[in-house]
Amino acid sequence: MAAAAAAAIKFLNLATLIFSVLLLTSASDTLNSGGNITDGETLVSAGGLFTLGFFSPSPAGVPTKRYLGIWFTASAPPEAVCWVANREAPLNSTSGVLVMDSARSLLLLDGSGQTAWSSSKTNTTAPATVAQLLESGNLVVLRDKTSGGGGSVLWQSFDHPSNTLIAGMRFGRNPRTGEERSLTSWRAPDDPAPGDCRVALDTRGLPHAVGWRGGAKLYSSGPWNGRWFSGFPEMASYPGIYSIEVAVRPDEVAFVFTALAGAPFARLLLTDEGAIQQQTWRGPAGRGWNIWDASPRDVCDAYGKCGAFGLCDAVTASTLFCGCVHGFSPASPSEWSMRETSGGCRRDVPLDCGKTNGTPTTTDGFRVVRGVKLPDTDNATVDMTATLEQCRARCLANCSCVAYAAADIRVGGDGSGCVMWVGDIVDVRYVDKGQDLYVRLAKSELNDEKRRAAAKLIVIPVTVSLLALTAVLGMYLVWRCRLRGRASSLMFLQGQRPSNHAQTKAMLGFLSKTSELGDDDLDLPLVCFGDIVSATNNFSEENMLGQGGFGKVYKGVLDDREVAIKRLGQGSGQGAEEFRNEVLLIAKLQHRNLVRLLGCCIHGDEKLLICCKQKGP
Repeated sequence: MAAAAAAAIKFLNLATLIFSVLLLTSASDTLNSGGNITDGETLVSAGGLFTLGFFSPSPAGVPTKRYLGIWFTASAPPEAVCWVANREAPLNSTSGVLVMDSARSLLLLDGSGQTAWSSSKTNTTAPATVAQLLESGNLVVLRDKTSGGGGSVLWQSFDHPSNTLIAGMRFGRNPRTGEERSLTSWRAPDDPAPGDCRVALDTRGLPHAVGWRGGAKLYSSGPWNGRWFSGFPEMASYPGIYSIEVAVRPDEVAFVFTALAGAPFARLLLTDEGAIQQQTWRGPAGRGWNIWDASPRDVCDAYGKCGAFGLCDAVTASTLFCGCVHGFSPASPSEWSMRETSGGCRRDVPLDCGKTNGTPTTTDGFRVVRGVKLPDTDNATVDMTATLEQCRARCLANCSCVAYAAADIRVGGDGSGCVMWVGDIVDVRYVDKGQDLYVRLAKSELNDEKRRAAAKLIVIPVTVSLLALTAVLGMYLVWRCRLRGRASSLMFLQGQRPSNHAQTKAMLGFLSKTSELGDDDLDLPLVCFGDIVSATNNFSEENMLGQGGFGKVYKGVLDDREVAIKRLGQGSGQGAEEFRNEVLLIAKLQHRNLVRLLGCCIHGDEKLLICCKQKGP
């Protein structure tokens, strides 16, 4: 009986242990009113994508500073942390607790019960509330549906971003209240306290994201053009991952990106050094983060690198990366020579713009600068209803307007809408898929451009004509060289030349006579007399094959080929005409019992024929 009782007790203890483990491992996503979670406990979103709990950012996880945060469950803090509650008030021990209090707000208490952080208080007359960690990573305080509240959101972490933007978060400002949602860097990789760098959406002119370090601008994304920020077209080059947009409403101007179905987890992370990175999770196999893009990416992303009316080109390191827009020159050449280009450029020729009897008069015009990131729009005005031609007319009628461009490129072509700049244009650079910027110039600068265009119209036809003439001359020279080439070698020789000018002249005279006989297509090479002398061992008796009425026949070797060479005797009485007729007759006859003529030679009084040597002794 005692043994049975002991076994029953052990079974109950084991069941209790298993039940306790199950309770710990099956964390809820909801914290009810009056409930709490302590250090070591967590809330996990319904699909398990995100976790809320306490963490320490130190590499060894030493609990000297404890923070309440939300992280991407597949990774681990601090690399995967997306949001931190008590950035400015870390806990010094593991005795912290998160409470859903009766005032309908979340409270983070330290070991002594003091409040280290709290969500904004809600209306105390509202129905009872709950806190829930959504699968999007958003921690929300809701009216409890069971209490008649309808489950509406009273507070959410997405309205208070840290250094990370994830899908569904809205990054921007409320034009009516001035309330801003921006990213603020960590002080260091192991310190979530707010750092010196932040990224905010500037809504002056066209919306554009600006990176700051303290009160100094680090970089700008360029204006939103309906498809992407003009300085970063890469942001829209990842189809199947997420979509991006800038929502413009009376109570909100915000950038938001939406994850597409099946896409890996993605985020925008502001590093402690001030760079904004686009990252995706590589998955269980990769166990890490893949960085798509980062800003700033090169020297031309530094805000105002080339100053007013400067134009930055990242591939021209030899020219200091900076140049001036056409019609402008460095304001301080000495400073530019020292690689200090922030002073920018000044206009070469003043503009001509004024009013006569109240009517604007001007001789100015515009020159297009293609493929660029549009300037900062802090000093620009925007009209989304205007056409590009109307934009040009409005800018020309305003003597303060120095440039204009299309505000929206979604419709294709030249775009639509109008953005006009007054004063200086700053932060312009060449980019892939860049836009057209129309810069105002004096008439003389435009005439200079027209003169260059007219010069092109003249130069191009003249160049083409010269090339055609050169081609004709080239063909003539090839024809002449072909005639001379016949006097240079046999078909089986390469690069031989007649031994002297007299021989060349005699050979060309011989060819011209054959041409007169109507044998232009006769391809009969001629051989240097010196080569024949060498081939026959100076016409030695050992090389003689036979003798006839008009001369002797010798064997020889030319270019490793055995040949028979007929040497017309000087006393044979055969003249040039007879020799030419013999050449033509042998050359044209093709029969197995006749030798094939390979070439001939005229050297002074010497006349020789070179034929294939017949087989036999």
